[in-house]
Amino acid sequence: MTRNLNYAAAALLIAVLLCIGLFAGRFVTYLTMRIMILAIFAMGYNILLGRTGLLSFGHAALFASGSYGLGLFYLHVSRHPLLAIAAGVLAAAVMALIIGFFCVRHTEIYFAMLTLAFGMLAHSILFKFYYLTGGDSGMRVPRMRILGLEFAAYNKIELLAGPFYYYCLALLVLAGLLMWRIVHSPFGLHLRSLRDNPQKALYLGVRVRQFRLAAFVISAVYGAIGGAILGFRIGLADPELVHWTHSGHLVFMTVLGGFTSFLGPIAGALALTLLQDQLQSITQYWRFVLGAILAAMVIFFPRGLAGIASDAARAARQSAFGATRKGRAA
Repeated sequence: MTRNLNYAAAALLIAVLLCIGLFAGRFVTYLTMRIMILAIFAMGYNILLGRTGLLSFGHAALFASGSYGLGLFYLHVSRHPLLAIAAGVLAAAVMALIIGFFCVRHTEIYFAMLTLAFGMLAHSILFKFYYLTGGDSGMRVPRMRILGLEFAAYNKIELLAGPFYYYCLALLVLAGLLMWRIVHSPFGLHLRSLRDNPQKALYLGVRVRQFRLAAFVISAVYGAIGGAILGFRIGLADPELVHWTHSGHLVFMTVLGGFTSFLGPIAGALALTLLQDQLQSITQYWRFVLGAILAAMVIFFPRGLAGIASDAARAARQSAFGATRKGRAA
C-alpha cells in the first residue's frame, strides 16, 4: 500500500509540474524550476542521511562544484550541454572521493564536522583562486544549448520558462527513477544495514567504509547535477553557493520533508522554497519563523511532511475499513 501511495504521489507530482509549465506564469515557472533543482539535490543527499545515517554539513561544496566544473568546461572546452554537465558531475565525484576517503572513517558528529571543515576550505579556495574561479565575482556561465538547439528566437526568460523548464523536469524524473532503483537494490539494503547497525554489518562481512564512500559519491553526483542546472539557470557559478548555510538549508528541507521517505526530500524542497518565498515577502524575521517551524517539526512530527501524509492516509484507510465492517454487520 505504501509503495502504491508513492507511485500515485509521484504520478500526481509529474502531472502538476507539466501543467505548471503549460499554464502557469513565468514567475511560478521560474520558482518551480528552483524547486526541481533543490529536489534533485535533496534526493541525492537523502541517500547519505536517510539511507546511510550520515549527516553532512559540507554538501554545498559538492553542489557548487557542479556549477564551477560546468562553467570551466563550457567556457574553455565545449558548449555541449550534456558534456558540460558531465564535466561538473565528474568534478564533484572526484572531490567526493577525496573528501569521503577521510570522512567515512568517522560517524556522527565527527563526520559532520569533517564535512563542514572541507566545505569551508572549498569556500576559501574559490575566493582565493581568482584567475580560475573569478573570486567573489563568480564565473559567468553562457547561454545553454538544449538538445543541440540554440533557440535563438527565445530571450533568456522565455528560454528558462519554456524549453529549459522541461529539460529540468526530464532530469528530475530520470534522477528519481534511478534513485528509486538504487535504494531498492541490494546496494540500498546494505546502506540500511549500515544505518541501523554498522557493527553487526561489519561482522557479517559488509565493507562499511567502501559502501559509505559509494553513498557519498552518489550523493555528490546528484548534488552536482543540481548545481550544474542552477549554473545555467542563473548564468553564474557563485562562490556563495559553497557557504555552509546552503548545506544547512539542505538539511532543513530533508528533515522538513521527512528523510525516512523516498519522496520526503522532494516535499521538503517544495515546502522550504514556498515558505521562504512567502515569509520573505511578509517579514524580515523570516529566518526566525523558519527555525521555529523546523523546531516544531522535529519535536512534534519527527518523520516530517511525508510522515504526516502517511499517517493521514493510514487513518483514512482504517476509517474506511471500519465503516465497511459496520455496513456489513448492519
